[in-house]
Amino acid sequence: MSGKTMSVLGSMAAAIFITAMLAAAPSLSANPQQATTAEVKIDNFSFGPATITVAAGTTVTWTNRDDIPHTVVSTDSVFKSKVLDTDEKFSFTFTKAGTYPYFCSIHPKMTATVVVK
Repeated sequence: MSGKTMSVLGSMAAAIFITAMLAAAPSLSANPQQATTAEVKIDNFSFGPATITVAAGTTVTWTNRDDIPHTVVSTDSVFKSKVLDTDEKFSFTFTKAGTYPYFCSIHPKMTATVVVK
């Protein structure tokens, strides 16, 4: 092979290598933080899970799967849902780290906690 052929082959190999490396690299987006969600089910007079741990910025959605109305109310007045009938939902986005105990104002013995890290 001539020197010119070797140079062209070397350039092609380098281009293929760079293309492969770029394809394998994680893609970058304009918004590096993706929306995070978590779900809590309300059923049989309980919140499930009773304690949920999420990252700051997570939106938690409660869904009433019970056949009677319930609410979702934080003990420190950070969030409060309307009365949720069967299959209705309530969502809240937790922006700050902390522990957020909550309860059903109709059935105060129903309690649970969201822990935000």
